[in-house]
Formats: sequence, C-alpha cells, structure tokens
Amino acid sequence: MGPLAGITVIEIAGIGPGPFCGMMLADMGADVIRIDRAGSVQGGDPERPPADLLARGRRSIGVDLKTPEGVEVVLRLVERADALIEGFRPGVTERLGIGPDACLARNPRLVYGRMTGWGQDGPLASAAGHDINYIALAGALEPIGRRGEAPVPPLNLVGDFGGGGMLLAFGIVCGLLEAQRSGKGQVIDAAMVDGAAALMTMTHAFRAMGIWNDERGTNMLDTGAHYYDVYETADGKYVSIGSIEPQFYAELLRILGLEDEDLPWQQDRSQWPAMKERFAEIFRTKTRDEWCELMEGTDVCFAPVLSIPEAIEHPHNKARGTFVEVAGIVQPGPAPRFSRTPGQIRRPPAHPGQHTDEVLREAGYDDDGIAKLRAAGAVA
Repeated sequence: MGPLAGITVIEIAGIGPGPFCGMMLADMGADVIRIDRAGSVQGGDPERPPADLLARGRRSIGVDLKTPEGVEVVLRLVERADALIEGFRPGVTERLGIGPDACLARNPRLVYGRMTGWGQDGPLASAAGHDINYIALAGALEPIGRRGEAPVPPLNLVGDFGGGGMLLAFGIVCGLLEAQRSGKGQVIDAAMVDGAAALMTMTHAFRAMGIWNDERGTNMLDTGAHYYDVYETADGKYVSIGSIEPQFYAELLRILGLEDEDLPWQQDRSQWPAMKERFAEIFRTKTRDEWCELMEGTDVCFAPVLSIPEAIEHPHNKARGTFVEVAGIVQPGPAPRFSRTPGQIRRPPAHPGQHTDEVLREAGYDDDGIAKLRAAGAVA
C-alpha cells in the first residue's frame, strides 16, 4: 500500500524533523527501518506501543554505532536500501563511519538525506540550535505577531516540520526519482534555515510589489487587517475570519449587519484599526457556536478556532477521516490522499530495538551471526 511501497529507507534515529520525515515516508508506504541507539533499548510490550507518534509506521533495530560491528550492520542495511536519513551535526556520521562516502561506496544508488538546522556548511554549520533559532535567522519569525508586541513562535511548525522534515521528505522523493533515471545516488542537504526561508517566498514577493510593510502586525496576513484575524466571542472563545476577496468581505459585512453602513474602503489601511475595534465589538455579542450557525459553510471564509480535542470531533474532520485511532491513540492520519495507492499507518510506534532480530535476518545474518553481534554489544 502507498505510493512509496517497495522503497526501503534507513533512518538514523533523532528528534523532531528527522522522525517527521521518516513518518511521512512510512505513511506513504516506504519500509523505514529506524536505527535506535543500543543504549535506548529497554524492552517493552509490543501490545503496548509507546506514544511517540512521530515514530509510527516503521521497524526499529538497536545498534551501537560506536562499535565496528554496529557500523557494519548499518552498512549492510544500506546495501539493500534506497535512501538514508540522518539528523546529526555536520561531520558526525563521517566520524562514525556511516557518512555519505562510506554509504555510497556500498550502494552507489543511495539517496543520502541530511537534516540540520544551519546546513552542512556556512559559519553556523556546527552551532547548536532549535526551531526558534533557525526561523529567526531565516526572517520567518520576526513578522509573526501583533503590532507593538514581540514576535510569537508558531510552535515548532515552521522550522522543524514545514521547513525541515517535510523539506527533507520532498528532497528524498526527488532524489529517488532522479536515481531511477541516472542510476546514481546523491546527498540531500536539507537545512531548516533554508526551508523556513523558502516558506517565506510569497512574503518576499509582497515586499517586492510594495504591498508589505516591514512593521509587524500591519499587513493583510499578519493580523493588521480587520478582515483577516481572530476575534473573541461572548463565551471567551475565538473565531477566525479570512474575508480577503471583495465578494467574501461583502458577505461578512452582510452577516455582521454592516452592509448598509457607509464604511471605509476595505483596503484603506488607515482605517483598519478602527474597523477592527468595530468588528471586535460585534463578535463579542454572540457565542462561538452562534457565529458558527451564521457563518460556517458560507463564503465569509470562516472557521471556529478549535482546541485539539475539538478539532478531532469536528464533523468535517470526522467525515474526511482527518484523524485516526491507532493502538488507542487518536492522531492525524497520513496526508496527502492518493486515489489509487492510499497511504496508511502500517504499525504503531515501535519500542527501540523491537525488530532487531527480524531486520538482521532480512539483511542476511543467521542466528549465530546475530548472537555474535549481541555478544559484542553491537546490537540490542
């Protein structure tokens, strides 16, 4: 099942964007084998999988990469793989003996994906960092927030996941397609600072067109405009409004009871603060559910601002199966959707090392060979 069925990916376990990339590839049908640290193997009941949803869909093997035998295990797996993903700082896999040169020597068709914050080169390449730092340097954090207030980190969605893991997954699939034509693998340098910058392309275009101010919270999409914002309702909840196009704005005014008033032009920025206050007063007169009854499904471009539990239960999400339950945990399902080869969550997250013997046998090790690896401390 899935468009990537038949593709084998080796994932050197990490945190955040690397596992998200592995999850995306596994959701689409790839056989992703996760190399967990031998020291992290603590056993665990397969009937009670861990709650680390980013690790769903793949098998896990526990390997000590500080032993020659452990390194050899990874290289043998690489011989049978189509791609590898890793998220260490630059130079670490080279020192371990599983860098691009070593892996491509074993498998010249291998697509070797590298996930870092700053990239494989540049002045900051070896520095520590997290999502908030990468999007800050990319110019993606500064514009997010309200006028006169500090920038607001958008969780870790822009750097780790949108500009990181998803970018690497895109790069892996591109590399696999090219390898089918050329017969040669290559190295994918996916940096979160690059990915976050790429996500800002439209904002750069708006600046070039002269329709974007560099002052935070004064533009159409950054809470500056009264017709693109969230508003508090009578019950202390919120609704979102995105009435950008004139016809959608006219529908908004009609439902708000303002269609017959002499109002300023929608795009008169000098009037946006006053109009926002007017809208805020009106939205506070009804509860969120009451506004849903009036606006949901209309051309206002409206949606209630839902909590995670509420989003799971919303009728639209339930009808589409946006959230699924696997091993007792409700979680987002695979995306995007495919008409003929749909993705699926093939298995819940594995305990580290849960599939060590199974994967080793597939790689050609017999019982005696596995016993020797375990005795040497190379696998767990």
